[in-house]
Amino acid sequence: MISTLRGYPSAMRGIGIGALAGLVGGAAEVAWVLLYASLSDADAAAVARGVVASLSPLMAASPLAVGFGLTIHMVLALALGVVVTLSMGALLPRRVSDTVRSAVVVAVLVAVWAVNFLVVLPVVHPQFVALLPYGASLASKVLFGLAAAVVLRVSDGAGAGDARI
Repeated sequence: MISTLRGYPSAMRGIGIGALAGLVGGAAEVAWVLLYASLSDADAAAVARGVVASLSPLMAASPLAVGFGLTIHMVLALALGVVVTLSMGALLPRRVSDTVRSAVVVAVLVAVWAVNFLVVLPVVHPQFVALLPYGASLASKVLFGLAAAVVLRVSDGAGAGDARI
């Protein structure tokens, strides 16, 4: 487990695995939003533009806003994957089961959703909160957590060792 950053190669491996977990989790969210939008009256492009508007309302009007939104989303997902991976390695005991570790990853992502959708976004960009029902946006974050947990478990089986979840 990554309990310290003493071993530079171990830390770099954890960062790489975390980045992959974040990218896979972020892609799972995008896929979910696209699926949900195709089955409802939600607008996936409006969600992507909303991500941009949360950071720069002027850029949200750009014809490139959807691409910017996807890029911002994936960069944040990558960073979140790294932080979660390194944190789990540092904070959880080595002898915790894979199932418990995976459940903790999902719980952390649910906590991130709660902070974002119940505290930050209502202040920063209240319109974004209304783009998808809470259940749909929460489901996307749970899917992120499940996808990231799978990447972390598979990477451990492939010899990742220190990035064990």
